[in-house]
Amino acid sequence: MSLVAVTGASGKTGWRVVDEALKRGLAVRALVRPGSVLPAALAEAEQQGRLDVRRLDLSATEALHAALSGCDSLVIATGARPSVDLAGPLKVDAFGVRDQIRACQAVGLKRVVLVSSLCAGRWQHPLNLFGLILVSKRLGERWLEESGLDWTVVRPGGLSEDDSRSEREGVVYSGPNQQESSSLPRRLVARVCLEALETPAASGRIIEITSSPTQEPQALNQWLEAAIPAPG
Repeated sequence: MSLVAVTGASGKTGWRVVDEALKRGLAVRALVRPGSVLPAALAEAEQQGRLDVRRLDLSATEALHAALSGCDSLVIATGARPSVDLAGPLKVDAFGVRDQIRACQAVGLKRVVLVSSLCAGRWQHPLNLFGLILVSKRLGERWLEESGLDWTVVRPGGLSEDDSRSEREGVVYSGPNQQESSSLPRRLVARVCLEALETPAASGRIIEITSSPTQEPQALNQWLEAAIPAPG
């Protein structure tokens, strides 16, 4: 059985990626900061031996290499938290992503899905008032694109904590720089990330996602079959 690593696994999106992966019967290694408190579902899974949890500082190179060794794929769900430190996005969403990319290269982990953000790379956007967060996210994306790894970037819109929406709304997919607003539940983001891992056609693509109650549910591979072929 392949082993999926998830960084930022105690975060609001990351823990849902882990939870959805466990529901699919996947083997999961959750990477969290030493002081993180696991959500109840993950804490229970760890106690039951269904989840491998590694607590480490992602900037600690040797510890990160050890945590990723033996894994077949990685979902990067780390993200800068609101803070008075305006350098936070650069540290987490750019250099922090680069550290994870380098660790993957070092241990031979090839398949990576990065959770980024709608409008990544745009300079004239209100979110950039908080430490140029969208610029930092685009830096992380670019380093992944240039890494030689088998990558997919998922750019979600506004993130909702209402998991019930995931059963009432369908995902609206698009290529890069085509959507500007709208939201979706974090639970749907998690599902799309896992679908991307399992879908060869998602490799080398930036995929933007939001959701709508008027959108018929559609699997990622169905949308990709109808989408414009990737360059090259």
